[in-house]
Amino acid sequence: MKPERSQFTRTELRIIDQYRTPYQVQRYLKTLSYNHDHTIWSFREVVKRKTAHCLEGALTAAAILEQHGYPPLLMSLESVDNLDHVLFVFRASTGWGAVGRSRDTGLHGRRPVFRSARDLALSYFDPYVDNSGRITAYGVVDLNDLSRCNWRFSESKLTRVENYLIECDHTDIVSSERRYQRLLKRFKEFKAKYPNRQVTYFDNKDTWM
Repeated sequence: MKPERSQFTRTELRIIDQYRTPYQVQRYLKTLSYNHDHTIWSFREVVKRKTAHCLEGALTAAAILEQHGYPPLLMSLESVDNLDHVLFVFRASTGWGAVGRSRDTGLHGRRPVFRSARDLALSYFDPYVDNSGRITAYGVVDLNDLSRCNWRFSESKLTRVENYLIECDHTDIVSSERRYQRLLKRFKEFKAKYPNRQVTYFDNKDTWM
């Protein structure tokens, strides 16, 4: 159930009132330093620490946008290297979109232009390919179904949320080996030439948030 405003601190309410749309929340997440530690902090702890990785960013987006009428939906993307990615996802009249935090620019949010959750997940396939990554499945969960888990305000590591996402139903994403090898070759060639640059040569950049 959506918390009452009285449950938030003044700092949290200021953020909630300032960032009211998925586009604005995506900008807020980009102001946070990337958290390289294997923590799983709640919205409250992210606000305090000013840092977030993908799951923490998704929980933060869910907590903020829930206050503006968006259901707290998360998408889990599974990868062959077990380096999965988590996004906050939403539906608008124009389609499915996402808000995300990542070390890689191509894994941030998406504009709401996708016909289905599957199409949204597929938009991450190409940017996900690096030396070890390859998306194999996706799943969408509603945090309202995760009872007795204080993902908004907890001061403890939210292992239960992580396990919930791992155990949720995922739909396989089948991709051709030829396509994957082509993407991998391009990635390696780019990184050999520009080792310190972000990879941004993708065709679907017009859909990025």
